[in-house]
Amino acid sequence: MKAQVRINLLAKDAENATQIQEVLEGKALVGVMVKPFPTIEEAVKKVEEFHEANIPVSVGLGAADPTQWKKVAQVAVLTKPVHVNQVFPAAGYTIGLLEQAGAETIFVNAVIEPSGTPGKVYVTTGEKSQQYKEAISCEAAAALMKDSGVVSVKFFPLNNRLDELVPMVKAAVAQGITCFEPSGGITIENMAEIVGICEEHGSTEVIPHIYTSIVDKETGLTRIEDVKAIKENLSKYWN
Repeated sequence: MKAQVRINLLAKDAENATQIQEVLEGKALVGVMVKPFPTIEEAVKKVEEFHEANIPVSVGLGAADPTQWKKVAQVAVLTKPVHVNQVFPAAGYTIGLLEQAGAETIFVNAVIEPSGTPGKVYVTTGEKSQQYKEAISCEAAAALMKDSGVVSVKFFPLNNRLDELVPMVKAAVAQGITCFEPSGGITIENMAEIVGICEEHGSTEVIPHIYTSIVDKETGLTRIEDVKAIKENLSKYWN
């Protein structure tokens, strides 16, 4: 079965986001990283700007910075986005807050870090736990995710370590977690291969993250020609 694909990327403003959505025919999540915003209120304002333009938002940390976990949870509760990026230890907490807040859509991933050894990963991606690099099996990590209600794996930083990607995809799928989000080092050129590997091993939804590499450094706009190239390289998923 062909996997559903959505692209998680940035947009400078609602106009840029609307152009992206038009090219990708709605198969985009626009990331709002909380880290650059000095206050929760300013981050909320940015999310609301996109929501007013009917743009689906993914609230995230900012380079998976674990110190931002609480701000992510707070912004998510106030804005109820369609997607939330969260460190592994705080994912269940964030799900609980969204349930209490009556969010209609609760889609929270958990950051899992490849360890350098295929079949082993770090789930210690939180503010305090990050200092402990003690790997566990992909199977144990997936079971912990299942226990906490997490529905998607954010695998970061991938950096083309495909031999580590495969066992984590398999372990997640075995637990019924069929959405996978590869992130870090993803390019226009390698995205199709990465999505294909996730699909081959059982993922039914793949959300690759591609951020600053397709952002114009002078204007801050995500380049629409690059978005078109992404769609072309993933054309099988649009047909």
